[in-house]
Amino acid sequence: MEHGSLHDPSKATFSFVDEDHTLANAVRFTLNQDPRISFCGYSIPHPSDARVNIRVQTTGDPAKEVLNDACQNLMLMCQHVRSTFDDAVAKFKENNPVEEEAGKPTEMETESDEN
Repeated sequence: MEHGSLHDPSKATFSFVDEDHTLANAVRFTLNQDPRISFCGYSIPHPSDARVNIRVQTTGDPAKEVLNDACQNLMLMCQHVRSTFDDAVAKFKENNPVEEEAGKPTEMETESDEN
């Protein structure tokens, strides 16, 4: 939900329901990397209220547009982190095969016994 001035689209506060510091801090960080931002911060109105308010003020561009761009950039960063992590796990598994428990037959041994 957006709360802002009808006269100045460069300033707005956005409420994110069912979110907490995890998303808010990531969005705040991403927004602050954008040179169009003059101010960005977030608050949680009350600990028992699962809502985050993110305040965005830009140098002139519509706050909604800049927030949307920041969310897109954050998604790309998360996709990159996930891809890098998955590649590292695959490489680790390739270089470190899982050793079977002592006394327990491996899958290959079980298949050859059945034939």
